[in-house]
Formats: sequence, C-alpha cells, structure tokens
Amino acid sequence: MANKEILLSELQFKATKSSGPGGQHVNKVASKIELHFNLDNSKGLSDEEKNLIRAKLRNKISKTGFLILYSQETRSQHKNKETVIKLFFKLLTASLIKPKKRRATKPTRSSLVKKAEYKQNHSLKKQLRRKPNVD
Repeated sequence: MANKEILLSELQFKATKSSGPGGQHVNKVASKIELHFNLDNSKGLSDEEKNLIRAKLRNKISKTGFLILYSQETRSQHKNKETVIKLFFKLLTASLIKPKKRRATKPTRSSLVKKAEYKQNHSLKKQLRRKPNVD
C-alpha cells in the first residue's frame, strides 16, 4: 500500500452533530466525524490501486469521486476520529487485496463412478414403482 503519511495528509475531516440517544449533550456537541478522501486527486495511490478501490468500494464513493466514511460510536470527537481513520486504512488494505484466480478442476473418477451408480440405482427404484405392464 501507499505511504500512510501522504494519505493522512490528504484526508479531510468534518465534525457534525451525531444522531441517537444522548439527551442535551447530543444537541450541543459535534461529535460525529465524517472523513472525506478525494480518490481521483490522491497522490498517495497509483492508478491501478485507485481502480481497485473504486471497484470494491463503489457504494461508499460519491459521484464527485470522494470516499466518505463516518463514525459516531462514542461521545468523544477524538475517539471517533481515531475510529474513522482506522476504518479508512482497514477498508483500503482490504480493497487492495487482489482476488486469487480460480483454477478449473475436473471431478475425480471415483466421484463420477459414484454418481453413475447412484443414478442407476435411482432409475431402477423408479422402474420398480411402476404399475406392471399386463398384456
């Protein structure tokens, strides 16, 4: 992954009022932290990495090319900021992992034989259930 210091310098934070319980405290304190990361203009990521991130995190990226994350778990703005930064790097590392290519495999000979025997027995069972043909 790219240099963390470069990515940290490119992050933009916005504090807003969080939702949920908290009484008067929640109405007067901006403890929810929104993280905005401009994916298109980032100098800390290569074009290939940007494409991988864009593909994996497309539901979290806005039309303007910003990756938007938020945290409002705690009443502390600083803890929420730490949480959202950890989430950001966790999502980045997870999205930069390239999936392994699938190797096509054939069924084993014994499994094919088992399948054929099962079909034969099943067919025989069905034939025995038929009404006898009286001519």
